[in-house]
Amino acid sequence: MPRVKRGTKRRDKRKKILERASGYFLTKSKLYQAAQEQVQRGLKFAYSGRKQKKRQYRSLWIVRVGAACKLNGISYSQFMHGLKLAEIELDRKILADIAVHDAAGFTSLVAQAKAALPAKA
Repeated sequence: MPRVKRGTKRRDKRKKILERASGYFLTKSKLYQAAQEQVQRGLKFAYSGRKQKKRQYRSLWIVRVGAACKLNGISYSQFMHGLKLAEIELDRKILADIAVHDAAGFTSLVAQAKAALPAKA
């Protein structure tokens, strides 16, 4: 069986890791083993960060819609319940955009939601 020399494969693998680690502090960008550990750690945070981003945006949309609801004299939960009863299917992203850019349009949505809510006894 012939002897295997790694040659360019080994160099390419190391070069790829060190390129990904450029910009890290001290040995983490210079030495392969430290760079490899830091790149793995960074990839782990990048993965979880992509999941957190979705949560954070949804939270932001809810805060924006809630603030616009308060200005129109209704709570966020009552507004969402009213929209559901009125069969208006807009997601929170769209509602937040309307609340920020079209106050009159949002006010009309609030009116429709209030009309759909059952009257309190």
